[in-house]
Amino acid sequence: MKTAIVILNWNGAALLEKYLPSVMEFSKGASVYVIDNASTDGSIAFLQKNYPQITIVKNDSNGGFAKGYNDGLKHIDADLFCLLNSDVQVTKDWLKPIETAFNEHQDVAIIQPKILDLKDKRYFEYAGAAGGFIDQLGYPFCRGRIFQALEKDEGQYDDIHDIFWATGACMFIKSKVFNQLGGFDEDYFAHQEEIDLCWRAHNVGHRVLYVGHSTIYHLGGSTLSNMNPKKTYLNFRNSLFTITKNLPRRKAALIVFSRLLLDGVAAIRFIFQLKPLHSWAILRAHLSFYRQLPKLLRKREKANFILNYYAAKSVVWSHFVHQVKNFNILVKD
Repeated sequence: MKTAIVILNWNGAALLEKYLPSVMEFSKGASVYVIDNASTDGSIAFLQKNYPQITIVKNDSNGGFAKGYNDGLKHIDADLFCLLNSDVQVTKDWLKPIETAFNEHQDVAIIQPKILDLKDKRYFEYAGAAGGFIDQLGYPFCRGRIFQALEKDEGQYDDIHDIFWATGACMFIKSKVFNQLGGFDEDYFAHQEEIDLCWRAHNVGHRVLYVGHSTIYHLGGSTLSNMNPKKTYLNFRNSLFTITKNLPRRKAALIVFSRLLLDGVAAIRFIFQLKPLHSWAILRAHLSFYRQLPKLLRKREKANFILNYYAAKSVVWSHFVHQVKNFNILVKD
């Protein structure tokens, strides 16, 4: 299996300088590529000087995560793409368990490793943790992370487990499946496009897997931190996009109506937290969603639908009302 490790970069020279060494040291047998989204910070010059063995794919503009990868991957020939954030530190032999899992499970199209917090390696990291899931209303959560509550890594997820979505911070995907699905939906720009991609993969019969015998450390927040209203806007809007595209019309309509109410509660909560820009971001997210609804419905009509998509009824109710902070308690409820 020919593996390509593909890092998307936009003005991330400092991150490349800090985290590329581990990728180059511990990724023997794989080819390393950097897709550059028209950086202006000297990223390309840095790579050419220090890592001439890395192939650079230059995009003409910064089209975000989705378009950046879609455009760049067209120029990369491999059986397996590893989409890797530039703020990730990998570990020795991290590739072997992933490649073994692909060989042993032929119906698996996408795999994610264990992702721990680079700032405190005892804990899981927000973006992906030990694999992603969604609840009945489409809110995402992870094994090891429910909203901002992060579990300590005590070996509880050192396993191989089917998941619903794999994080874009480190996603292994068969190139033929990526192309079959048409890549990421570029209307997302960034955030949650990997959930949509994985859902579409499920809809055509593929499996998504977590392999806890492979570990990486993720810094997180390098593009947009959780405190940035733009991230709030993208997360709320793109979640509505995904629901509309990947569920039957009546089911999607009911969930979107429910989300209108719950997202309104979230906006009020932000006001009480003295974060009015986040409240405004949620309103803007809904307005953008309604403007793009006709286009989303056209995409939806091309899809097959699975109805066993969720692992919990309401992560919002469980976490904020019952104070559930552990994945195993949440799914047991």
